[in-house]
Amino acid sequence: MRIAIRNGLVVDPASGLEKTCTIAIDGDRIAAIGAEPAGFAPDRVIDAAGQVVMPGLVDLAARLREPGFEYRATLASELHAAVAGGVTTLVCPPDTDPPLDEPGLVEMLRHRARNLHLANVHPLGALTAKLEGERLAEYTVLAESGCIAFSQGDAPIVNTQVLWRAMQYAATFGYAVWLRPQDPHLARGGVAHDGEIATRLGLAGIPTIAETIALATVLRLVRETGARVHVCRVSSAESVELLRAARREGLPVTSDVGVHHLHLSDIDIGYYDSNCHVVPPFRSVRDRDALQAAVADGTIDAICSDHTPVDDDEKQLPFGEAEPGVTGLELLLPLTLRWARQANLPFARALARVTTDPARVLGIDAGRIAVGAAADLCVFDPDRPTRVTMQHLRSQGRNTPFIGYELQGAVTATLVGGTIVHQVG
Repeated sequence: MRIAIRNGLVVDPASGLEKTCTIAIDGDRIAAIGAEPAGFAPDRVIDAAGQVVMPGLVDLAARLREPGFEYRATLASELHAAVAGGVTTLVCPPDTDPPLDEPGLVEMLRHRARNLHLANVHPLGALTAKLEGERLAEYTVLAESGCIAFSQGDAPIVNTQVLWRAMQYAATFGYAVWLRPQDPHLARGGVAHDGEIATRLGLAGIPTIAETIALATVLRLVRETGARVHVCRVSSAESVELLRAARREGLPVTSDVGVHHLHLSDIDIGYYDSNCHVVPPFRSVRDRDALQAAVADGTIDAICSDHTPVDDDEKQLPFGEAEPGVTGLELLLPLTLRWARQANLPFARALARVTTDPARVLGIDAGRIAVGAAADLCVFDPDRPTRVTMQHLRSQGRNTPFIGYELQGAVTATLVGGTIVHQVG
């Protein structure tokens, strides 16, 4: 099919392009930018006047809940939520049931995702068998089946020697290791940031050192092994400083932050709002401000949704007993724009954190607008207000602390491989 997107402000963070022009799409590729080729007869025309045309979002963390947790969400429900949010490429962690530690499971997941013809899905393989932290998974066969990197999800590796061996093995074969730093002993039993709010509410705390001690260990092992490591969901100011020093040193380390951590702090727990029970926890206002600054200056490479749909019954429990996690696929773009406005950042620079930069972390050709590139695009109205309601969300999980917020920016069309997979009037 041939599609012409006309009259939109085309913004490509990768090239610096920012002008009102036409994008011509032929099949699954971008055929021209600026003007339609001679003789180009589009089958469909999208009039993007007053709107922005940008690369489709690349989300580094979205739990799709299959296999094993279909009562919380399904591939179909979450991939529809993804394209409704302008997300055209996403990474799913390996902590399914069973975990993604066998090639057959990975191949099944990718096959089912492809058959839905929605967003592109890149699975993370399990770093250790069954995510038990004791025996290394078979990285080579998992990579051949389609795993883009290897991770423990939120499961800890208690034995540091196992982590060391995993990073040695990954470095030898050029695989990337994705880790969320948290010392399981210091964090044991905790449900909120260890500070004044948790003390006042009587909630068990997770101290900042649970993250920084684990991160310092990871960085030391990077120096020893040379492994490429992506640090997932940074939450504290002290971790930002460790990452900043690692960048100055030239270590092969990248990082991301959940978009909700750029807006909320432990104060937002309020009167035990279980939608604010997240992993890692919302920390202090000082930590939140440090995360905002680190994303702005590039110390933190990418913003992700950390999308984790949870069943209503598992959220309607006392704070400490509720299942942690928030949904965010549909809110990733408007919340990123909200952060950018607050930080007074240039438009393209802010969008890079959810397009070009996460694609670079993954090492894939995505998150850009160029002739010959895949036609994975998002069209959105930056001024259209959207009130976040239960009915607004397409995800099967409605567990978000942003219910009731009015956010600016609404996706009006999403294209994946030259196919319109989402469109609203």
